[in-house]
Amino acid sequence: MNLSNIVIILCRPEESRNVGAVCRAMANNGLKTLRIVGKKSDFDEERVRILAIHAADIWERAEFFDSITDAAKDCVLCAGTTRRRGKKRGKLLLPEELAGTASSITQNGKAAIVFGNERTGLEEEELDECTMGVTIPSDEGFASLNLSHAVQIIAYHIYRKSLSEENRISSGSVPVSLERLNKTVCGIADNLQKIGFFKVAGRADMEKFWTDVLSRAAISEGEAAYIEKIFNKAAGLAGKHKTEG
Repeated sequence: MNLSNIVIILCRPEESRNVGAVCRAMANNGLKTLRIVGKKSDFDEERVRILAIHAADIWERAEFFDSITDAAKDCVLCAGTTRRRGKKRGKLLLPEELAGTASSITQNGKAAIVFGNERTGLEEEELDECTMGVTIPSDEGFASLNLSHAVQIIAYHIYRKSLSEENRISSGSVPVSLERLNKTVCGIADNLQKIGFFKVAGRADMEKFWTDVLSRAAISEGEAAYIEKIFNKAAGLAGKHKTEG
């Protein structure tokens, strides 16, 4: 696993000290890339540094974005942390399962893990911007975790996974980013819509399905192009048969 390709995204954090504690948790586990959905001016830098201690360099290099989609557009997968199992979310991975999934991807691509606001967590709309969900089991009587503790738990599993693989070399193909994958998904949806596979109202769900599936598969550029070719040809043949009929 390439830890430099693990991206921690904080979505709308409120407390500056929590951001500092997250930086320290990341440093404990060899993670360096922090992205924040929000504005840097919203945070008290002094309070961030108080809890970041010797990990303040992570804060100094942090990047700020307007949305999760923007923050993760160069990543291959985007895992949102949540305790809630949505109707369309499918299976929620455990931290160790996420570490295993990220392991193969981060050799040549980036994997993002998203953590929500301290009070509300990730909203449904924000989770929809992610390609998979991950959950940290905790007692139902007090299920809420401190933001930095949640980051620490998942980062620790990722770090442990990297230690078990440090002598293994992988030379797999380079997976496409979510930004590039969106082109393939749009092409699939366009072609399926042309042949009347679904109504216009069902397009968003169809795109979400393909994004989630293909993101987990970590497809290469060649595979993405081949998938596009298949759906383009299928739509063309369907149109030809319709005209002949």
